[in-house]
Amino acid sequence: MVAKTLRGLLVLSFGLAVLLPARPALAQGTPANDDFSSATIISALPFTDTADTTGATSASDDPAGCGTNNGSVWYALTPSQNEVITANSFGSSYDTVLSVFTGARGALTFITCNDDSSGTVQSQVNFSATGGTTYFFMISRCCGLGGSGGGQLTFNVSVPQPPGNDNFSNATPIAALPFSDTVDTTGATLEPGEPTPPCFGPPAGSVWYVFTPATSGSVSASGDSAFANEIAAYTGASVGNLTPVGCSTSGFPGLLTIRVNAGTAYYFQVGGVFGQRGPLTFNLDVTPPPAAGFFFEPFDPSVFDTVQFFDQSSDPGRVGIDSEAWKFGDGTTGTGGSPTHQYAADGDYTTELTVTTTDGRTATASQVVHVSTHDVAITKFSVPTSASAGQTRSITVGVSDKRYAETVQVQLLKANSQGGFDQVGTLTQPVPVTTGKGTTPFTFSYIFTPRDAAVGKVTFEAVATIQGARDALPTDNMAIASTTVH
Repeated sequence: MVAKTLRGLLVLSFGLAVLLPARPALAQGTPANDDFSSATIISALPFTDTADTTGATSASDDPAGCGTNNGSVWYALTPSQNEVITANSFGSSYDTVLSVFTGARGALTFITCNDDSSGTVQSQVNFSATGGTTYFFMISRCCGLGGSGGGQLTFNVSVPQPPGNDNFSNATPIAALPFSDTVDTTGATLEPGEPTPPCFGPPAGSVWYVFTPATSGSVSASGDSAFANEIAAYTGASVGNLTPVGCSTSGFPGLLTIRVNAGTAYYFQVGGVFGQRGPLTFNLDVTPPPAAGFFFEPFDPSVFDTVQFFDQSSDPGRVGIDSEAWKFGDGTTGTGGSPTHQYAADGDYTTELTVTTTDGRTATASQVVHVSTHDVAITKFSVPTSASAGQTRSITVGVSDKRYAETVQVQLLKANSQGGFDQVGTLTQPVPVTTGKGTTPFTFSYIFTPRDAAVGKVTFEAVATIQGARDALPTDNMAIASTTVH
């Protein structure tokens, strides 16, 4: 492509003309392409230009680009056909911002921009250009540093070559799993008839892989890149006659898991979204089974408790759990994510949970549920019917136990004037299993006080607590005795 500049008019060899306002005379040290109207014309690719932009300035109508402009220079390119363009400032001596526009001065349309690329202070952009359209590149100094200019600029523009597996017919074959391949998608294209992935939309450019499994099962595909990417899976024999099997965009959920059948060819279309391009690693592997797990409450159930089970399984394939099947260990079963069950007798029961994913993978987890019913009761409470101040009298609390020998603490409390009870004594002792109406006595000695005499009556309360276990029926662990009169 050949170009020449007339005053106020840029003429390109294929007949396009772009009106450029005549620029004023340049100040000493100002780059020749300092102003939009004096953009350096790129007549052939690849293109490289090295210039000193120290004296570059900013015009009042310069666009914002990536939001900063501290002295800029301009370049213009009109490709003759549709193609991918890559431009960068690699090799420059300062932190650059690279922005791309189309249109006319004062009415520019933003295409793309970049500040830092791949961890460097230089910039790179990639975009799909339309033949016959003029694209303007604005390179400025970054980050609000003030002043004008920048330093030694190196500006490169080229048409990247498409990768070897750019087209469906050249899909990279996957011979064995796990598989991983890194490819630069900067030059990737979309061939005629190429399908649009159903999960997001057309990629910036795609590459293709094909896998024919020897056995049926599930496989998971993912893409690792510095930009958002998408992966779509298909079956079929030609690019224009494909049936979608699944699709995923990085982060949503970021992994594509599909069920595959032995002997069937599966094609994977991989590319960046939002127009993004660059190095991308495609991974494919056998999908691991789900991670089965559950918990239950109460953790120390008795025969009087309804036990609630909770599935807490997860799926590394990210397709989700489809069903849960439970065996409670006593011959009964259940389904769902949070079933309930009541055991008829004390004992150890091995409960199993089997989960199945939506694509048919399964896993099983088991736990022992220890059912143990602990229960004591206060069945006797003997207090004196009357007493005088200064007298020491015995108060006996009888605790019955019909299941297991326990260690029990009994608290003796006395009613106060505020409507509550204050503790006046505590005893802890073993309680054996009792038969019939038998009880284990807890005997307290209480000295009646002048205040008791002033009130004229005393009401006692007893509370029994099993040590080291939960009482299955705690409502009979508290008793209030008949009032002792002064």
